[in-house]
Amino acid sequence: MSSPTQEPQPFAHLSAPNAALYREVLRTFVSAKERFIVHLRPEDVAVELRRDSDEQLAGALDKLVEWGNLRADADTGRVTTVEEFHRKRLLFQLTQAGQAAEQAIAFYEEAIGRRGSLQSVALADIAEQLQSLALLAGEDEPDPARVHLLLLSLAERFSSLADNAQAFMASLRRAIDFSDGDVDGFVAYKERLIDYINRFIADLANSGARIAALLVELEGSDHERLLVLAAQREAADAVPDGADQGQAQEKALGSWRNRWRGLTDWFVSQDAGHPSQARLLRQAAVTAIKQLIDTVGLLNERRAGRSDRTADFRTLARWFAEAPDEASMHRLWRAAFGLTSARHLSVTASTLEEWQDVPAATPWAQAPPIRISPQLRRTGSYERRGKPNKVTDRTRARRLLLEQAEREAAETAAARARLRTDGPVLLSELEVLDPRAFRLFLGLLGDALAARHPDDAEVKTVTSDGSLEVRLALVPGGDLVEIRTDDGVLTGPEHIIEITDLMVAP
Repeated sequence: MSSPTQEPQPFAHLSAPNAALYREVLRTFVSAKERFIVHLRPEDVAVELRRDSDEQLAGALDKLVEWGNLRADADTGRVTTVEEFHRKRLLFQLTQAGQAAEQAIAFYEEAIGRRGSLQSVALADIAEQLQSLALLAGEDEPDPARVHLLLLSLAERFSSLADNAQAFMASLRRAIDFSDGDVDGFVAYKERLIDYINRFIADLANSGARIAALLVELEGSDHERLLVLAAQREAADAVPDGADQGQAQEKALGSWRNRWRGLTDWFVSQDAGHPSQARLLRQAAVTAIKQLIDTVGLLNERRAGRSDRTADFRTLARWFAEAPDEASMHRLWRAAFGLTSARHLSVTASTLEEWQDVPAATPWAQAPPIRISPQLRRTGSYERRGKPNKVTDRTRARRLLLEQAEREAAETAAARARLRTDGPVLLSELEVLDPRAFRLFLGLLGDALAARHPDDAEVKTVTSDGSLEVRLALVPGGDLVEIRTDDGVLTGPEHIIEITDLMVAP
């Protein structure tokens, strides 16, 4: 048997030459261990890698043994003669350090490459598991095994939901920030992404309200008793470490209380100053939709009037090629790049007199010296004495800004007038909205959804500028509706909406 004599270095293969081969060999051993195969011969590794068992593979196995990733044992299972016994035959298996290193590398690669997702299915699973727990809480003696398994499944689904939502919002932020690449691809991606987020917002509003109601019901049905049953079952399997079973149970119970608190804080709002994480996620998702639409608008504006630097340089090169003489090329160069004389450089009066009649083609070695101001040479700055510059008249600029502000105010007032409803109407009855009215409508919808509590079917709120009041009520059993806009189609559950313009006198 051979084993590494030095301290294990299970990550050394990542920075060594042929690192790709080392990674493939170790993944082969990890895959074999998942199939409950502990030892592999070199020819087994070669078959898994679909290559010949050559000296390079043998050398890779030896280096992995040297670094402590693998362990090599003598292979005596197939020895039938003395010659075969003296021939070097080895069996290789993963060491504890090598397996731990592979698990760490796999976890790192998964975390780095993770994009996250908004899991509507997880919301439904959490609601079903809470419903089952509510039924068990109503029993006099609930089954500890069923309670424990339900709580474990609930904690796993909730943790996956929260982690994926966080990763998704982070990846969405990166997608919006780096949207200057393939404009057409980003626009197509935006259409699918907005539809995806809209579906999740609808599911989160409906399932989130159900989950919050179940959590409140469970807390009213002594949910602590269920947590104690799960803690007792975990403490029974705890490995003795000097502490008694009571301490192990108390530790497990504290862990379950913390998980339950996290679940409650995620779905149940405590008060107006402490909204639930689900509500904050809804607000972030609505904000992301608005940012996506704004980003696409900026990209379209940029694409309609953008300046292609490559095309500009090609045009400039053609102008240089078509210039009739060298003097024309010099004029074109100065006009294009502005590399004229250094007008900011201040020199003495005597220098100006000496250079007045010097031809432009005079070499520097034969030209008179340039004497700059002692103050400029000493301090690096030069102040010209004399009367101050004239005050710039900005009357025309202020008038343009005023006209722009009045135009934007008129457009906003027109958008409010288009959104105003004559009483309650269905979302499906709204007419086609132009881009400005649609952006204003999205802001109204986001404010209303953010103000609605999980157990509320109707909400009334006023915009932050006090110009509009919106009342939103969910239609029970309503179908999905589509709102047509110039930017696309907004899909969501059917609601009754009433928008009142508070700027108009009754």
